[in-house]
Amino acid sequence: MLAGFHSPAVGFDQPFEMLEACHERAQRSVALLQRLIEHLHRLGNDEPARQAAVDVLRYFDIAAPHHHDDEERHVFPPLLALPRDAVHAPVLDAVRRLQQDHRRMRRLWVRLREALHRLAQGLQTDFSPQQRRLAQDFIALYDRHIALEERVVYPAARHRLDAQALWAMSREMASRRGVGQVRFSAATR
Repeated sequence: MLAGFHSPAVGFDQPFEMLEACHERAQRSVALLQRLIEHLHRLGNDEPARQAAVDVLRYFDIAAPHHHDDEERHVFPPLLALPRDAVHAPVLDAVRRLQQDHRRMRRLWVRLREALHRLAQGLQTDFSPQQRRLAQDFIALYDRHIALEERVVYPAARHRLDAQALWAMSREMASRRGVGQVRFSAATR
């Protein structure tokens, strides 16, 4: 019931597809967090619960910060450079909202992480009511955030970035993760 997940990798040569694949992993991680909440309530902190806590910690400690940094460095700036007019207002408002979300996600994660760490180590048997509310807020925030990015911001950014900008984005994303040379597929050229 609580097993983690494996996701096929998307290459850095397709940066927006990589960002969307990260969204899929984030959605699986928040779904795993939701299942963990339910599992702890029903069955307590057993080995599957501890492993689920480790999996959630791994994603939000490692992958999520990289993903948010990718967006802050490459997706948001070209959109924030758009003219501040009625035509672009929805995109600009969405980007500002997403920036606020990133800050709120970091604050919530700091608080939620401690409880997950204690659960993973078997030092806590269940989420407290306050921690459960915190986890639910975190889950809901991620769900809204991803929907806004995929519905409004990613399409607008894709439209603004040419092949050279995509290549630079891919190289920087790979470099920051310590990945070697990026090769572009025919679809990206």
